[in-house]
Amino acid sequence: MGERTSHAPGTFSWVDLATSDADGAKVFYGGLLGWVFEDMPVPDSPPYSMARLGGRAVAALYPKRDEQAPSAWLSYVTVEDADATAEHAGELGATVISEQFEVLEAGRMAVLQDPTGAVFAIWQPRASIGAELVNDPGALCLNQLNTTDPQSAQAFYGGLFGWTFQGIESGGPAYWGINNGDRLNGGMMAGEPSHWLAYFTTADIDASAAKVGELGGRVALGPVPVPGGRIAVAADPQGAVFALLAGRIDD
Repeated sequence: MGERTSHAPGTFSWVDLATSDADGAKVFYGGLLGWVFEDMPVPDSPPYSMARLGGRAVAALYPKRDEQAPSAWLSYVTVEDADATAEHAGELGATVISEQFEVLEAGRMAVLQDPTGAVFAIWQPRASIGAELVNDPGALCLNQLNTTDPQSAQAFYGGLFGWTFQGIESGGPAYWGINNGDRLNGGMMAGEPSHWLAYFTTADIDASAAKVGELGGRVALGPVPVPGGRIAVAADPQGAVFALLAGRIDD
């Protein structure tokens, strides 16, 4: 079981979805991944809908505030000090999208854009560690950077989080594993536009890919084999892109 009570600094620990249709997204992801939603009140804003599996928080979604922005998933990295990390990110060439702010009693965060254009968030936990379950079916299992400049991305994230990058033989385009300490923390490949892609575990990739279509989404790639399993890349009915993985992720 991939239960968590904490996440080490530098670890991907959370994802949330800004969507044009929160109710529709709940139907889609609930049907696909088995999520049960709990609406958390937010002062002067629509609720933040927590997705749970077996009572454990695995992700969240909320109505996007910018009507012009596309529906999209946002990946979060745990840090010890959001203010110091955001400042260091700027020194390394990042752009600050949302300056550091408190999320009630849950934690402190900022939204950043790396020098190649990929957007991500940093999370300083307080009451909330982020995901309480990972790697199990229906839960977050991998975050992959598709970037226009892998070399610049390695320099940026290595400098910011201390990540190391190791080439993986995939039989296709160049691919790197991202390690946080001695643990696999994500993946990276060349692609455009630069973005972070969230993967969720499934026990049956073929059934899940079929379910995507039945629920009004679209499979853009796969299912296809990769080292360690099979993947599919899909878009939900509101256009947010995510991926599914059937394979082995170490707990």
